[in-house]
Order: sequence, then C-alpha cells, then structure tokens
Amino acid sequence: MTHSQINLVADVLVIGGGPAGTWAAWSAATSGAKVILVDKGYCGSSGAAAAAGNGVWYVPPEPEQREAAMASREAMGGFLADRQWMGRVLDRTYDNINSLADGGYPFKVDANGQVIRRSLQGPDYLRFMRKKIKKAGVKILDHSPALELLVDAEGVVSGAKGINRQSGEGWEVRAGAVVIATGGCAFLSKALGCNVLTGDGLLMAAEVGADFSGMEFSNAYAISPSFSSVTKTRYYDWASFTYEDGTVIEGAGSKRGRSVIAQTLLTQPVYARLDQNMDEETKAWMRASQPNFFIVFDRAGIDPFTQRFPVTLRLEGTVRGTGGIRIADYTCATSVSGLYAAGDAATRELICGGFTGGGSHNAAWAMSSGYWSGQSAATYALSLGEEAAQRRVHGVGAAGLRGEGNHTLSSDEAIAAIQAEVFPYDRNLFRTATGLTDSLGRLDDLWQEIRNSQTPDDTQIVRSREAAAMVATARWMYNSGLHRQETRGMHKRMDYPEQDPNQQYRLLSGGLDQIWVKPETAVVSRELVTV
Repeated sequence: MTHSQINLVADVLVIGGGPAGTWAAWSAATSGAKVILVDKGYCGSSGAAAAAGNGVWYVPPEPEQREAAMASREAMGGFLADRQWMGRVLDRTYDNINSLADGGYPFKVDANGQVIRRSLQGPDYLRFMRKKIKKAGVKILDHSPALELLVDAEGVVSGAKGINRQSGEGWEVRAGAVVIATGGCAFLSKALGCNVLTGDGLLMAAEVGADFSGMEFSNAYAISPSFSSVTKTRYYDWASFTYEDGTVIEGAGSKRGRSVIAQTLLTQPVYARLDQNMDEETKAWMRASQPNFFIVFDRAGIDPFTQRFPVTLRLEGTVRGTGGIRIADYTCATSVSGLYAAGDAATRELICGGFTGGGSHNAAWAMSSGYWSGQSAATYALSLGEEAAQRRVHGVGAAGLRGEGNHTLSSDEAIAAIQAEVFPYDRNLFRTATGLTDSLGRLDDLWQEIRNSQTPDDTQIVRSREAAAMVATARWMYNSGLHRQETRGMHKRMDYPEQDPNQQYRLLSGGLDQIWVKPETAVVSRELVTV
C-alpha cells in the first residue's frame, strides 16, 4: 500500500455507489449516522444500473396484483424464493419509488398522461441519487476502490482501506458498521456498465468470514451485438434469429432461446433482426426508452429493424444471476458483526430464487436492501458509542494484496486464465461434473498462485485484487454448481437435466483456500406475511 494516506472516521461506511449503495448511504444518514461512501468509479455514473434504463418491480398494494407479481417467477426460479421477503420488498419498493416522485425525480409520462413509475433511466436515477445523498450530508470518495476490510480484536468489521485510483493516495475509514454494495461479478466480460463489477465485495466479505447463498445461479449470459458491449436484452423479444445463410434458427426466440443461441454459437455465427410484430409506434417507443441500445447501430450504419447483425452472448455472472453474500435476517446483516450487504453483492434468491433478469427484481432489491442495510447499519453503529472509533483494528486482505512468496504473477494473465474457465458456454452455461471439476482444478491452482505471489506495487494493486476476487467468485460458483446435481433456475446440469424435488433448498457456500458447500436448513417460506 502507498505510504501517503487519508484517515477518516464515520459511523457507517458504504462501499459502492450504485442504487444499493446510494440508498444505503441515504438511509443511514437520515437515521442520524455520519456516513462515508466510497466508489470504485464515479458515484452516479459507474456500474450496471447507470448505463441504461431499468425496469422496476413496482406493484401497487392490491392483493390480486401482488399475488400475480409473486407467482410470476416462482416456477422459473425453482421455487426457492421466500414470500415473506417478496412482500417486504414489494412494500419497500413501492414506498421508495413514490418518495423519488415526491422528491422530484423526472419519471416519464405515457401517451395518456400517466406517470410511469415502473421504469427508471439509469443516468437520471443515479445522478438524482448522488444529489440526494450529498444533500443528506454523505461524504463521497470517488475513484476510490476499497481493497480490504478492517476488523477489531473480536473480528467485528470496523472499516476499510483502499486507494484513490487517480492520485495513488491510500485511504482508511474507521467505521462502526460497513455496508457492502459493490455489485456482482461479470468477470470483465465487457458487458455494458460491468467493468467495475469484479466481485471485490464478495472477496472482502469472505475474508472476514461471511458466507454466500445461491452461487450456482451465477451464470447469466446476455445477448449483445458481437461488435458492442450493449447487453440490454428486452428488445430481442421482437427479434428473429438466423444462421449465416438466412435460415431461421428454430427456438431461438423462445423462452429457452439463450440456450439455443449458445448451442448454435458453439459451431457457427448467429444473426438477429428486430422484425417481429414491428410497427412505427413500437420503433419510436424503443428508441425513446433505450436510446443507447441504438447508438452502436447508428454509428455502424445498421438499421436493426431491417438489416441482420451478428450477435453473441456476454457473461454477466452474478450481475444478472442471483447468488451473493448471504443475508442473515431482515436487517440485511451478514453473518459477521458490523457487516451488512445490499444489492447485487447480496443474494437475491430471497425474492426470485434461481433466476432473474436485468432490472425488475434486481432494481427493487437494490433500493429495498439498500434502504434496510443503511438504516440497520446506522442503528448498530450508533449503539456502539464513541468508543467504536478508538478500537484497535487491522486489515484482513490477503490474496492479490499481500503475499509472502517470491513468485510474481501477471494480473492480466491471471484474468485471462479465469475468463477461459467462465466464459465458454459449454463449460459454464451447459454444466457437467467433468467440466466443473476440470475447471476447478485449474482455478484452485490459480488461487494458490495468487495467494503466494509477491505483493503488487501500487500501480497494479487494484487489478491484482480484482483478479483474486474473480477467481474466488468462480470457485464458489463452480463448487456450488458441482454440489447441485440437478437442473434448477439458470443452473443447467447436462448430466442431471431434470429438476429434483428433493433438492428444493438453497445452497450455502464459503471459504477461501478450502471451499465448502452445504444445504441451508431453514425452510423456504411459502406464505405471504403482511409487514
């Protein structure tokens, strides 16, 4: 770490500046806490949500609508969601969205003059949230990735250390509680808005002893033009998919279309055209709703409504998956004292089981879990009193941060090796015991290499830490995938193609040098409870 360092003290430290992080910061600040938020990028413009429009799981509190909303994805998610959590998230999301409207957020209006509260424009939303938290008194450190958590003598999380990417200056924040809202892990796949999402928060959480849930449901792939990073996939519902000779690919446009496309891409190119049930009004609506979807086509001189274009599938991992840090209770506390989790860094199995998509449930979960985690972290931190800032603390980061060996490992080479295990469809999407075991052998070796490599210098420390986080995430994913010997949600085992009713439970995982996986013993709630 650099010798020059900023030292700060707060009640609550929030790591991550997307929707979950900003809601957590606002909630903590309005609960009376002194709050610092650190962001790997620029809070308000970095991350998956800031890149485009976001649908939201916003449902009026009418019994029939709520019932339909909860039932809609239960089967798709393998019946692993919890209706108590669903009800709480629907309530909290409804209130949060309405508070945005009351605060002046510029929601769009439909042709009938009705305000559309089921959709947020990412750039507007995150810009609005940055202003909201600054007004609440939150101190923001931009371009300042956290590298490790701090703990006291009892192992209670007590802050974090990191570095400013622009100045190279280190920072340390001592805090009564920490909220991890660092997003998911997309393995630097170039998916839109995801290049800051490398699993950093997952690794930091594991280093203090936190565990995970649903890591087998972390192999989401999104359709993208092969020449672009834009992975907004809603509009492909209007697409036809063809082989190079123009023949239609049967089943590519169905609900299982991603699998059909992936199977085809293993041997040949796939082309798309947005030409199904299309009229001028729909085209205009598309351009108004997701303008950045069309920028790459306009620049390339392609009319996607009339001309074919090549597509690929980009891995979005846990960003559109559902796996993440396990939430211990309704406060969004983790299993480690002083540590809370929110948004894509936390498991979303609670509300959508083993399957989700972009926006919708994820957007609702981000603002709801952010709200609860910030409020709870503030309550906890303030209960500690002023003595909290006087605790003796130490950093617990290791892999990719500090090492004892003489070996020097290139972070870029390590990342390429990780991507070779998690990008291929026939390894990650279409899983088998042989393929998962084969990959885990190489990933385990790579983890040990990173653990035993020399401490990187300050110019490489962020990338080195990202490499360590990605290999750790891949190992939790694949070990969990190996343990779940069935097909459920987005987890597809080619050697166990059916859903097994005897495996209708969540899988917990954790560990660093030795990964463990075990079934969760708690019974999944099926009843709606009014909160």
